Amino acid sequence: MRVVIAEDSAVVRAGLAEILADRGHEVVAAVGDGEALLAAVAEHHPDVTVVDVRMPPGYTDEGLRAAIAIRQDHPGTGILVFSQYIETRYAADLLSMRSGGVGYLLKDRVANVGEFIDAIARVASGGTALDPEVVAGMLNATRHASTLSALTARERDVLALMAEGRSNNAIAAGLSSFGTTHHQGLDLARQAAGELDVRIGGGPTVVRDFLAADLIDTLHVVQVPILLGRGARLWDGLEGAEERYDLEAVSSPSGVTHLTFTRR
Repeated sequence: MRVVIAEDSAVVRAGLAEILADRGHEVVAAVGDGEALLAAVAEHHPDVTVVDVRMPPGYTDEGLRAAIAIRQDHPGTGILVFSQYIETRYAADLLSMRSGGVGYLLKDRVANVGEFIDAIARVASGGTALDPEVVAGMLNATRHASTLSALTARERDVLALMAEGRSNNAIAAGLSSFGTTHHQGLDLARQAAGELDVRIGGGPTVVRDFLAADLIDTLHVVQVPILLGRGARLWDGLEGAEERYDLEAVSSPSGVTHLTFTRR
């Protein structure tokens, strides 16, 4: 996995680069401001970027605005915002863009290095990784506040867990035996989104659930040439389901292949 890091603190920047390198990932650039981030992504075409929110020169929201520009110019590049701050205005804009993986984690709430690495891998593969506090902040600030205010606390919890890309079983475990189905979860997400599209992030188990229920119109799959030793096959039990979709495949210089399935 090829990574670009954008972090104004030299110490944090070096630490992130060392953590990623120790786990076999290639840090192709580590920069300290938004302009350098844009240049590094244009030059190296990474699989994912790790971006702080507040960077020079103004230390306000330069990182998020650079992330939005990357999403517009390089839609296949995953973006993981990693910061101490929740900036709801530009975060909502970033998360509303359709292509590529996206995440937003708070530095002081990441429990361990493994959790951080898992989040980067999820975002690089086209999934989502959102801190529940970020989700809560966005829900409170959303223009659909009247719709969201009608949701119960339990329904808000479901939306937060869906945003993290969790499977139905993981959502149920996180809610202490709340047995939601993918239909119920999708209905809640549609209520919250209003007229906007609903985006579902997750691994093959999550995607398989929604494919089996025939609830997906567009599916973006990222094929990464790594050997994990184990895993789940996307189409197991769904043989023939792919015939409902047109397929477009685009390969990147790093060997990653982006597959887009669009309902016929």
